[in-house]
Amino acid sequence: VQSYYYCIITMLPVMILLSLLLSLLLLLVLDYVDIVFANRTDINSPMEEVVRAMTFVIEQGMAMYWGTSRWNAMEIMEAYSVARQFNLVPPVCEQAEYHYFQRDKVELHLPELYHKIGVGAMTWSPLACGLLTGKYNDGVPESSRAAMKGYAWLKERLCSDEGKKQLAKIKELHLVADRLNCTPAQLAIAWCLRSEGVSSVLLGVSNTEQLLENLGSIRVLSQLTPPLIAEMDTLLGNKPRSKKEARS
Repeated sequence: VQSYYYCIITMLPVMILLSLLLSLLLLLVLDYVDIVFANRTDINSPMEEVVRAMTFVIEQGMAMYWGTSRWNAMEIMEAYSVARQFNLVPPVCEQAEYHYFQRDKVELHLPELYHKIGVGAMTWSPLACGLLTGKYNDGVPESSRAAMKGYAWLKERLCSDEGKKQLAKIKELHLVADRLNCTPAQLAIAWCLRSEGVSSVLLGVSNTEQLLENLGSIRVLSQLTPPLIAEMDTLLGNKPRSKKEARS
C-alpha cells in the first residue's frame, strides 16, 4: 500500500497560510507534503491570490500538488481558468464527502470537471460516521461516536425519520455484502472506489484491525458488476439524475 502525506489548510491571508504550512512541515519533520488542500474558499481572498499562493508553495518545494476541499464546481473551474490565464499551477483534485447517502456532488458535478480538466476526487466519510457498518442498527452503543460529547447531531440524525429509513436500507445492503462474502464496510468503500473520477478514498480507522478490514475493499471492487450496482441503486433509491436525464 502506497502512503503519502497531505495537509488541509483553511483559506487564510496568503502570508499567514505560508507561515502555517512551514510550521506544519517543521512539526511533521518533513521537507514537503505530497499535496496541500485549500479548505473552503474565502470571500476575502481573490481567486488569483489563492492560485498564486498555491503555485508559490509548489515552486518552493513545500508541496508537489495542490487541491481543493469543499469547493463547488464553479469555484474549481475559476481556479483552473486563473491558472491557465497566468501560467500558474491548477488544482488536481477536490476533496468531497461521498457515501451511499451523499452522492450528488461526486456523481453529478465533479465528473464534468474530471473529463474537461482532469480534476479527480479524493472522497471522505465513506462509512458515514460508522452508520454504514451496522453499528447503529440496534440503537446507539455507549462506546460509539454518536454517544460521545459533541456528536448530538449524529444521534439526532439516527433517530430522525430519515435516519430510520437509511438504517432500513443499510440492513438490506448488508445482505448484499453477505452474498459477496465481505463486510458492510468493505462493500461501502468499494462502492465509493468504483465511481468514475474518484482517485482515492480517505479512511478513518482507530486500530490495525479496522485498517486491514477496510483495505480488503480492494478485492471487493472487482465484484461490483453493472447489474450489482444497479441492484444497489434500486435499494438506495437515490441515484442522482442529470437535468438531461430528468427531461427525458
